[in-house]
Amino acid sequence: ELEVVATYKLHNLNRTLLEAIFHRVFAAAQLDLRIEDRFGQPVRPREWFLVPLQVIDEVVERIKDKSITGYVYDPTNARLVSA
Repeated sequence: ELEVVATYKLHNLNRTLLEAIFHRVFAAAQLDLRIEDRFGQPVRPREWFLVPLQVIDEVVERIKDKSITGYVYDPTNARLVSA
């Protein structure tokens, strides 16, 4: 099951670019997981990240104010750092 804990509204952004930003920023926190699909084939989900909600909030704010460039997530310290 899934529980929605936050939603965000971002306007006038290219969805593909937005997804690429999240993947770049959170690359170090991508969940390394293999599951089987309904046909029994192994799949490695690429959309799941282990990141605290407050960091996601900060990333969204930095996307809004266009200051996200040059930041990545540091999973050891659970915060954004300069790349």
